[in-house]
Amino acid sequence: MEKIISKSNPKIKYVAKLVSQSYFRKKEALFCVEGLRICLDAVESDVEIFQTFFTENSMKKHPNELEKILKFSKEAYEVSEDVFSKISDTGSPQGVLSVCKNSKNIFTKSSIKPLKKYIVLENVQDPSNLGAICRTAEALGIDGAVLVKCCDIYNPKVLRSSMGSLFRLPIIKTDSIEEFAEVAKKNNIKIFTTVTDRDVKKITDFSFDSGAACIIGNEGNGVSEKAKEICDSMITIPMLGRAQSLNASQAACITMWEMLR
Repeated sequence: MEKIISKSNPKIKYVAKLVSQSYFRKKEALFCVEGLRICLDAVESDVEIFQTFFTENSMKKHPNELEKILKFSKEAYEVSEDVFSKISDTGSPQGVLSVCKNSKNIFTKSSIKPLKKYIVLENVQDPSNLGAICRTAEALGIDGAVLVKCCDIYNPKVLRSSMGSLFRLPIIKTDSIEEFAEVAKKNNIKIFTTVTDRDVKKITDFSFDSGAACIIGNEGNGVSEKAKEICDSMITIPMLGRAQSLNASQAACITMWEMLR
């Protein structure tokens, strides 16, 4: 097993670029997961692991778990703590990072099916929000998350906040909200757009017994005008306090709960 003690090692430079640059991850069809729990999640979710980098200290602390990860990794490298800091994206590194091939649960619009329930994320740009929404969606049993011009799902912050759910939740990518609407309506899926307007119907007044998709908009600007135009109904989450709106992940959580209630 090769040991790496220099930050200028080509493999370390390559991984650091994968961690920090979205376009490079897309070009290479690779992404990085950091931390013992999420690396184990990748193994247990049948994600193909290309390389694993670990420190001597991480092996001492978690020998059994790390050995399981290394067993499914094509290549393994022990690195010094200093070298690991070059590829780490966290404030308190655990000393374990795996380079993975893109997940098999990323689909196109053709995978949208009748009678299913989808959360549609339009231009969600905060990685932590995107990851948290996907985590909640998988936990509650949503059939898939439709992403329309959102941030990179393989951003390290997205992966951490999803806690492994991104490996299992079906992710459907579309180029525009109109493209999604066209496919959804062919499959008799009703589209609901969440807004902050208090004069539209409350989400608690709707039944989501048949196929349904609810759109959550951008953190700062909400849903687009086009999303309002293409939907079957606009809905709002009733709020009694003085707050004007909810965080995108909070709104998505309540919305998905109501969809499945």
